[in-house]
Amino acid sequence: MADRSIDSLALPLEVRAKLAELDLELSEGDITQKGYEKKKSKLLGAYLPQPPGVESSLPQERRTPVTPSSSSRYHRRRSSGSRDERYRSDVHTEAVQAALAKHKERKMAVPMPSKRRSLVVQTSMDAYTPPDTSSGSEDEGSGQGDSQGTPSSSQGSLNMEHWISRAIHGSTTSSTNSSSSTQSGGSGAANALADVMTQTHIENHSAPPDITTYTTEHSIQVERPQGTTPRTVPKYGNAELMETGDGVPVSSRVSAKIQQLVNTLKRPKRPPLREFFVDDFEELLEVQQPDPNQPRPEGAQMLAIRGEQLGVVTNWPPSLEAALQRWGTISPKAPCLTTMDTNGKPLYILTYGKLWTRSMKVAYNILHKLGTKQEPMVRPGDRVALVFPNNDPAAFMVAFYGCLLAEVVPVPIEVPLTRKEIKQRFLRLTVSNAMGDLLALIIKMDAGSQQIGFLLGSCGVTVALTSDACHKGLPKSPTGEILQFKGWPRLLWFVTESKHLSKPPRDWFPHIKDANNDTAYIEYKTCKDGSVLGVTVTRIALLTHCQALTQACAYTEAETIVNVLDFKKDVGLWHGILTSVMNMMHVISIPYSLMKVNPLSWIQKVYAYKAKVACVKSRDMHWALVAHRDQRDINLTSLRMLIVADGANPWSISSCDAFLNVFQSKGLRPEVICPCASSPEALTVAIRRPTDDTNQPPGRGVLSMHGLSYGVIRVDSEEKLSVLTVQDVGLVMPGGVMCVVRPEGIPLLCRTDEIGELCVCSIAAGTSYYGLSGMTKNTFEMFPMMSSGAPISEYPFVRTGLLGFVGPGGMVFVVGKMDGLMVVSGRRHNADDIVATALAVEPMKFVYRGRIAVFSINVLHDERIVIIAEQRPDSTEEDSFQWMSRVLQAIDGIHQVGVYCLALVPANTLPKTPLGGIHLSETKQCFLEGSLHPCNVLMCPHTCVTNLPKPRQKQPEIGPASVMVGNLVSGKRIAQASGRDLGQIEDNDQGRKFMFLAEVLQWRAQTTPDHVLFTLLNSRGTIANSLTCLQLHKRAEKIAVMLMERGHLQDGDHVALVYPPGIDLIAAFYGCLYAGCVPITVRPPHPQNIATTLPTVKMIVEVSRSACIMTSQFVVKLLRSREAGAAVDVRTWPPVLDTDDLPKRRPAQIYKPSNPDTLAYLDFSVSTTGMLAGVKMSHAATSALCRSIKLQCELYPSREVAICLDPYCGLGFVLWCLCSVYSGHQSILIPPSELEINPSLWLLAVSQYKVRDTFCSYSVMELCTKGLGSQTESLKTRGLDLSRVRTCVVVAEERPRIALTQSFSKLFKDLNLNPRAVSTSFGCRVNLAICLQGTSGPDPTTVYVDMRALRHDRVRLVERGSPHSLPLMESGKILPGVRIIIANPETKGPLGDSHLGEIWVHSAHNASGYFTIYGDESLQSDHFNSRLSFGDTQTVWARTGYLGFLRRTDLTDANGERHDALYVVGALDEAMELRGMRYHPIDIETSVIRAHKSITECAVFTWTNLLVVVVELDGSEQEALDLVPLVTNVVLEEHYLIVGVVVVVDVGVIPINSRGEKQRMHLRDGFLADQLDPIYVAYNM
Repeated sequence: MADRSIDSLALPLEVRAKLAELDLELSEGDITQKGYEKKKSKLLGAYLPQPPGVESSLPQERRTPVTPSSSSRYHRRRSSGSRDERYRSDVHTEAVQAALAKHKERKMAVPMPSKRRSLVVQTSMDAYTPPDTSSGSEDEGSGQGDSQGTPSSSQGSLNMEHWISRAIHGSTTSSTNSSSSTQSGGSGAANALADVMTQTHIENHSAPPDITTYTTEHSIQVERPQGTTPRTVPKYGNAELMETGDGVPVSSRVSAKIQQLVNTLKRPKRPPLREFFVDDFEELLEVQQPDPNQPRPEGAQMLAIRGEQLGVVTNWPPSLEAALQRWGTISPKAPCLTTMDTNGKPLYILTYGKLWTRSMKVAYNILHKLGTKQEPMVRPGDRVALVFPNNDPAAFMVAFYGCLLAEVVPVPIEVPLTRKEIKQRFLRLTVSNAMGDLLALIIKMDAGSQQIGFLLGSCGVTVALTSDACHKGLPKSPTGEILQFKGWPRLLWFVTESKHLSKPPRDWFPHIKDANNDTAYIEYKTCKDGSVLGVTVTRIALLTHCQALTQACAYTEAETIVNVLDFKKDVGLWHGILTSVMNMMHVISIPYSLMKVNPLSWIQKVYAYKAKVACVKSRDMHWALVAHRDQRDINLTSLRMLIVADGANPWSISSCDAFLNVFQSKGLRPEVICPCASSPEALTVAIRRPTDDTNQPPGRGVLSMHGLSYGVIRVDSEEKLSVLTVQDVGLVMPGGVMCVVRPEGIPLLCRTDEIGELCVCSIAAGTSYYGLSGMTKNTFEMFPMMSSGAPISEYPFVRTGLLGFVGPGGMVFVVGKMDGLMVVSGRRHNADDIVATALAVEPMKFVYRGRIAVFSINVLHDERIVIIAEQRPDSTEEDSFQWMSRVLQAIDGIHQVGVYCLALVPANTLPKTPLGGIHLSETKQCFLEGSLHPCNVLMCPHTCVTNLPKPRQKQPEIGPASVMVGNLVSGKRIAQASGRDLGQIEDNDQGRKFMFLAEVLQWRAQTTPDHVLFTLLNSRGTIANSLTCLQLHKRAEKIAVMLMERGHLQDGDHVALVYPPGIDLIAAFYGCLYAGCVPITVRPPHPQNIATTLPTVKMIVEVSRSACIMTSQFVVKLLRSREAGAAVDVRTWPPVLDTDDLPKRRPAQIYKPSNPDTLAYLDFSVSTTGMLAGVKMSHAATSALCRSIKLQCELYPSREVAICLDPYCGLGFVLWCLCSVYSGHQSILIPPSELEINPSLWLLAVSQYKVRDTFCSYSVMELCTKGLGSQTESLKTRGLDLSRVRTCVVVAEERPRIALTQSFSKLFKDLNLNPRAVSTSFGCRVNLAICLQGTSGPDPTTVYVDMRALRHDRVRLVERGSPHSLPLMESGKILPGVRIIIANPETKGPLGDSHLGEIWVHSAHNASGYFTIYGDESLQSDHFNSRLSFGDTQTVWARTGYLGFLRRTDLTDANGERHDALYVVGALDEAMELRGMRYHPIDIETSVIRAHKSITECAVFTWTNLLVVVVELDGSEQEALDLVPLVTNVVLEEHYLIVGVVVVVDVGVIPINSRGEKQRMHLRDGFLADQLDPIYVAYNM
């Protein structure tokens, strides 16, 4: 703020001078940014106008006042700021600002992501690493002072601030219990949301009323599981204002943000989606229709352009080695190469004589001193690696020519990570407190190093030549051996310094031949995907290339050339190492380390040595501009050629123009600047010739970017904003032929106004990719075709990888590279162009040193643009978000393309190339792996994914008028099945003659009084308690007396049984039956978590209208504790009876119900949708259920059954409390909570008691799989044997978790568990047990269905491993006496076999109905008394609320008939209707969990038609933002859905009920009430 409020001219002269000095220190790296801010604040503090209440110590906004008097001389240095001037173009900047101005009118507030404070703190300025000084960046060295914004830009930014403030500060109120950093969303937005929600009523078709909203006094929390791995309890409950399934909206800032997002997404997309009917389940992606108005090429077919003839000069040597020999013997004292130290002083001068003798020495030692005389390690033609640092060109040059003389093939590569670099990066990690990432970073530090190793291995390299200093710096083992780098072959490191080498004998001379087709050297090339290829260059190609360069550049003997480029490859190698020797030139090599210290050093050396030629990149010109001062000792009149090596980058023109503008006064002539185009495959493609004609202007083209995106040249566009200015890169090389072919498909010649790939036919080009014949043929042996189909030449052409065209006069223009090409929806965009637009957005310098990576990723069959930028350390969250929003607008306005993902990372954290530039493929890899750790992410899938499948429009289903013939509907078999008929099964058990369970218990107490029914185990595996028939009977009698005498209860009164899992619960249940009361089993509150679990207990007690509570003394104390009093109003509890103190008397008589249809007990449970529902179980239904289970599982008094289930509801309660009494078998009871102490308890009990049948829950199975995974061997030694188990049934009310059951079976197969024994059951609210794997039925079957077909309610079987296949396991065999039919949930008509529909059930043990205080009769009749709309309209069915299908299998059941298998797909309540299709949350969640190793759990739900994905992060909070793109990608790819909101939370936040099922609706309520305390919330655009 200081800079805005202080008039710089009003400052005293001395202060202005100090400020200028401070800026200089900052730009030269003598002071850190933090120190700069501190000193500057101190200087300006006294001159700040102080508004009331504002202290002078507030941090100042970092902008430097510029005054003509004090800082004009530094203006150029600071004007660039952190922006990369290589991409600067005033025309383009104006275009970007104009595009942003267009968006000014659109005041659509975009919801800003919510971020936990700890995450904001970690990405604040203090946590950033200091600028990297170990390896420079291509873009580092830019001065760090900020430039002044232009009036237009600052005006834009002010409007932007207003625009953004609407999104951020919608309200000043913030949720007090939230620790999110962003305050947004107010009542206004919430009211708008309410308006929307009143129109989008959420149907809750087949669900019971949500009783969780019954009370408004306390927020209700459904309890957490106690039999699973400990999870932290979420800090939220059901708030009063939550939407709970009936469309009532929530007033919260989260939902207000979602409403902002909904409003934002109402903008029309481009191009608009068409909506079509879909036949059955065929999902076709929208195919992009070509724009009828798109520009098309209109010119004639181009002709091949021939370069000038390569002149034959008589004194040209026959080979490069011959040239070296000539100069080494004729002019041994002539300087060949001068190296510089970091102070800019000459370090070493290599003469031609020394180069010749040392190269000979190296050649001799390579051939004769490695290996033995009989078995030399290196023979002529072998490949050797050259590993030399960038500051030692002399050693490299000697080694390179030594290889040529020895006729071995040098492979120059970068130096792998040295010990010094490892140490520096380790220290930086320590500073940034990211020690957890150290190992991963060390593996990835030397980006691309493994790929280099792969190249060396494929080339058969066994020897690496290196320098002494480099050898010492390599990481070594304790024994002193150099470590083998990951992915590298085993190498012998050979130091080439003369002192280490043997002198060759006097009679030994290298054999110098004329240039031939043998390989001279291999140059490595990094591809777009990060793979490294080796381009082979033959000796004749090497010589011809040197000759062509000599002719094109008019090189003469003894000229001086200054080289700033990497001398190991590309232009730096060709000019500075090869062509220079052919012409006996003197090379002044400027090391990279010197450029970082003094960016002007190369210009100073041009002046000092009167150099004629300089080889630079536009980066070096830009740095010179930044560091330029009024130095009188600079004169560039000696330069006749300034070769710009990256002239092929169209954005280099800005650096060229700016450099000429500044240095023309220093003697630089315009014609001296010579851009060139090159590629590893084709070597030098084109170069602008130095000319003496100052009147001939260089070629320029102002091209329409819109036209370029269609591959068409249009000189101007209508708006004159979206243009690309390109300069020519000169003419075709001497002796070469060039043509332009279409980049994809058959290589047809382009038209004259069409952009294509430049191709070259020349001897002076690469010949192959080493060892890759297929890729070689495609690149190096390409025959361009004319439109007639005939090849234009009998000689092959080489693809250059450059996109461009040939203009008037044969001038070559390059507009981009194939590697940077991104084809989005059929249109081409170049990565460099996108970078330039992003950098032109913010003149106030947001991006750290201009470091931006742009690449595309393939998502949903199209390329998507991703932009990753390093943000400056002093950037705030608002700065970041504002910049990201503007970049999206600018790219949309300039390029008419959407950005899929825009991410910001901390400064200095993107992977670097050896010379410090951004390693693009490694960055992309990190992004896709989720290891980039961004500090801000903005995903825009809604705006740029336009090829989603066509939305489904539902076809009319079969109506009553359809003809039904037998059991066929519409030509398909009606999907119906039934279990065995109860009437036909012989059952000799005397127990079945009793109608009521109480009577069965009395009969067993008389006939088998000492038979043990129940055995309870503790965590040590010993018997904690047991009950015989008589003991249970007597105990039940006492409890009945207690209820009547102390409780004063009448027949039919309801009693809540609040007991931990055990014997007391069973006795209390039968005591209630003896007294004529109706028991309700309730899970007791958790002692460590009373505040959250007690309200659920209270709610069940109230809703069930319990007249009293029966419990143990321990629970009584809990209910009366201080914590309980804080959680609920203890005064409203009904009477509490303690059964630890029972009366001694027996009851006068035991109650016998008058009617079997009277109520036996109430079964209360919380559904996965978070709703509490109690169902009524009559005496008749209870007995029928017990009999059905007895027959299915063949349970008799001699059997023992192990049960590890929660005994409070559903089948778990029935197996724990009822079945033993009815069937007489012994139940070994294992409370799931005991497994937390001893995970092996259940399996050890099964083994010890030689149990044949056991029941468990998914929570138990998961705990065993995770907890015992590494202990199978020790369990085996302890004698654990599961060979006797014939049925291990998982009790569940959901789709079988096939992955978990298979893992369990595979893990315990070693303990003799038969995999066929593991199966599942299925029950629900209306019928507690529909399917259960029996003992005599066929094994459970698994089918694979097409997931896309399921979305359309169709069932199509596919082969295992097919795309989009989903494995589904049968849910057990249908119980005896149960009939099932699959019905359409909307029309209630029967469905055929191939349809997905609702499972309806008819059975004697169906529940009688809901017990509800609302008395909602419509739901009652709909769920329990439904009839089909046609067909069998007489049978009364109960609706399960679950979707599934039936398949007739080839297996036969016990009575010889073909077996019908039921497959449960998911709950109807939880299925999400999106784009007209039905999605099941578990399918999306399974995909998301696979997306990243740190995602431990996931839950999805919808809100206002947006898909919300909540993921639990088990890892550093720094990984939270990595998950956002991965989650969005995987859901798009596998489910064709766009994620609206991604919420990253801590482990344990997703609520899970006692059965291990996720409570997604409860999670939704917590999210909308802002009670999750998320780490990060991303709102996808």
